Formats: sequence, structure tokens, C-alpha cells
Amino acid sequence: MDTYLILLALGVGALVLKNMEQRQRIGLLSSYLQKYQLEKLMEQLTEGYLRALSESDPQRSEPIWRMLASTEQSVSDQLGRLAADMARMGDEQARVLRWPLAVPLVSRWLPTATFDLRKLMAIHAQGFARAVQNTAGLGRKEQAFMLSAELYLFQHSCHWYCRSKAVASARLLARHKTAHEQVLTAVSPPTRQAYAALVG
Repeated sequence: MDTYLILLALGVGALVLKNMEQRQRIGLLSSYLQKYQLEKLMEQLTEGYLRALSESDPQRSEPIWRMLASTEQSVSDQLGRLAADMARMGDEQARVLRWPLAVPLVSRWLPTATFDLRKLMAIHAQGFARAVQNTAGLGRKEQAFMLSAELYLFQHSCHWYCRSKAVASARLLARHKTAHEQVLTAVSPPTRQAYAALVG
């Protein structure tokens, strides 16, 4: 009975610590994101892409693509500024646990099991900017597909930082009907390579 109570107390304590740590991370990330309109702009892009892709007549879809180009540039600019802001984040605050599940205090005491969120945000900003510039010369539909993937991966990283990789992947699947592996396949090769090198 004593062993059961000790294990129960340890489990409750770990849960409390995990929730406290996650609240701190959510608050910290929100303090950076609140200066920007990224969520609103990302919704506009998603809806706009669906409208443009549903048009079979190029004359009807072209004005939509032109309108979306300015929104894409706004997202690119804001992601760049966000990455620059977050570059000033403290070392300990920027650690993200590589493990699938959140374990309280591990990122603090075992930095080798973590990666740096500041570097990851720079990868996302550079990847989206590169896709907007379309250096690969993709068609407009293929470019929109890649830009969407870059944004989904950015969202996944934010959720990973705040909760865990497993939660982030579940949210990605629930919200966009897309698996993490599918998103990684759809982003640009430089983003995929830099991402894999950082997160392992």
C-alpha cells in the first residue's frame, strides 16, 4: 500500500510539474506571437488557396493568386521578424525536448536531449521566404502546396514547443488531415534537410 501511495504521489507530482512547465511555455510563445497576425494571415492563405484551386478557369483564378501574393509576402515578413525576436530568447527557454512525450524538467537537466527553438524558427522563416521567392520555378499550384506545407510545419513546431511532439503531430492530423511525415515530404528540400539536421 505504501509503495502504491508513493507511486501515486510521484505521478501526480510529475503531472503538476508538466502542466506548469507547459503553461509557462505557452505564455512565453504567446508573448512573441501576439505582436503578429500570423494565425489570421495563415487562415486567409488556406482559404484563398482552396478558392483558387477550385477554379477550373485560369481567368477566374488569376485574380485570386495575385491577391494571395501580398498575403504570402506579409506572412514571410512576419515570420522573419518573429525569428529575429526569438533569437534573443534565453538558452534554457529555447530548449525543446526531442522525445515524443513531454517529461517535466528533462529539457533543463538533459540539454543533449533537446534542440534549439531559435534555430528552428530561423529555418521556418527562411523556408517560407524561399518558397515565396519561388527560386525552384514551381507552378502556382505547386508553390501553394509547398507554402502550405511550410506553414503546417511551423505550426507543428509551435505545438511541439508548448506540449510535445506527439501532441503536435496529433493536432496536425486532426486539423489539416495531414501526417507530420507528409508535411516533411512536401516542404522544400533545404527546409527538410535543415529541419532533420536540427531535430534529429
